[in-house]
Amino acid sequence: MRVYFHVWVSYFATMANGLIGDKVVFLTGAASGIGRECALAYAREGAIVVLADIDRAAAENTARDLQTECLVIECDVSRWDSVNAAIQATLQRFSRIDAVHNNAGISGAAKAIHDTSLDEWDRVMNVNLKSIYLTTRASLPALKASRGCILNTASMVGLIGQTNHAAYVATKGGAIALTKAMAADYAPLHIRVNALCPAAVWTPMLRQWTKEQPDAAGMERYLNEIHLLGYCPEGDVVADAAVFLLSNKARFITGCILPVSGGAELGYRR
Repeated sequence: MRVYFHVWVSYFATMANGLIGDKVVFLTGAASGIGRECALAYAREGAIVVLADIDRAAAENTARDLQTECLVIECDVSRWDSVNAAIQATLQRFSRIDAVHNNAGISGAAKAIHDTSLDEWDRVMNVNLKSIYLTTRASLPALKASRGCILNTASMVGLIGQTNHAAYVATKGGAIALTKAMAADYAPLHIRVNALCPAAVWTPMLRQWTKEQPDAAGMERYLNEIHLLGYCPEGDVVADAAVFLLSNKARFITGCILPVSGGAELGYRR
């Protein structure tokens, strides 16, 4: 009985702490959309969340909803000085980093490549792809010490393409390839690197874009129908997958490009 008692105590302690209990998670783009849902999910599962976002006020609003210990840092993920300062502030506060989730991103110009200006190209590249390089460079010593992990929010368009969104597609394809390269490079350091690939997800940005379309109702039907499971999801489905990949349940998973897409890549329902 004593053995079973200790087993159950250990089990309930693990459940109480959550899947990622006590991990320090540095999350970019944490203020809204998928980032907000991930912040909420990480907090529910016991993590200490660092909400790094260029919109400090929105990040503080998200932080108030976590109801756990957290840290809000204003951070421009396209600039080395800003990213490095955010990482150092995290280490000064918590003394460690167990996971970095590179979630910050912008959609960029909805154009083919020949219509994309140099400034438009550089902006989406710097926010969506260069930022992964910057956070990795700044956080690698801490992740090496914690045997931590890196998670990148990519997109199904990085795997299957999309019309009239060349720069954005290039950044997401780059994030997928970079995830695999990083997984190979950092495996000897016991650092896991994975990526999530949503298709469409209802975020404030997508809802606003849908309303601006000539046939808003038709566009909403389209976004539902491209997913084989029959609906366009909220960001919580991505957050649940993110929790798993950061947890010890995924301890032998690295270099994984995980679709969270309702089967969109398997073929449209119509």
